[in-house]
This record gives sequence, C-alpha cells and structure tokens, in this order.
Amino acid sequence: MIPGSKSDHPGFRKSFLFAIQGFRTAVTTERNIKVMLAVGALAVAAGVVVGLDPLSWAVVLLCCAVVIMAELFNTAVETVVDLVSPEFHPLAGRAKDIAAAAVWFLSAVVAVVGLIVFANAILN
Repeated sequence: MIPGSKSDHPGFRKSFLFAIQGFRTAVTTERNIKVMLAVGALAVAAGVVVGLDPLSWAVVLLCCAVVIMAELFNTAVETVVDLVSPEFHPLAGRAKDIAAAAVWFLSAVVAVVGLIVFANAILN
C-alpha cells in the first residue's frame, strides 16, 4: 500500500503472484541469483550422491534458501538505491557494498556449514 493511499492491500492470491513475479524478475535479470541457484542445485545433487540423512538435508536446504533470500534482499536494496540515487553518491555505493557484503559473509559461513555436513556424510 502506498502511504496516504486509501486503497486496500491486494488479496493473498495477488500478493503471492507479485512475489512470484519478483522472483522471476530476479532470476531473469540478476547473474548472482542464477549462480546461487546453480550452486544450490549442485548441493542437492551432491546430497543425493552421498546419501544425506534427514537432518543434514534440512541444514543444506535451509542454507540454500537463506543464501537465495539474502541475494533477493541485496537485489532489492540495490534497486531502491539506484532509484533514489541514479547518479553516483558515496553513500549509495556504501549501502550497496554493505548489502553485498552481507551476502558474501553469509555465503562464506554456508560454505563452511556445507563442508561440515558433507564431510560428516562422507566419513560416516
């Protein structure tokens, strides 16, 4: 809803369709989300190969989802920053860099978690 607008929020179905549209837009326009989806697919394939137990599957799938979610938030931040500051501004660059750093940090932690989960599965 737009602040000051008297219109109601869209219904659940319409909101769901907007979310799907946003995901499609991110996948078709953002390289990094494609890379993360591919790496997530590789993690799932590796999980099938090594025969992960249910708890390990939960950890792997949750990690994949959180990284993709973080990249979606990063894309949203970058889009809003570009909207409000189309010309270069140091604070705009800083905001975008910090949002990207959050995804980078999360991805590094998830990689360590993945190593632990897959090493455990291979060794057992």
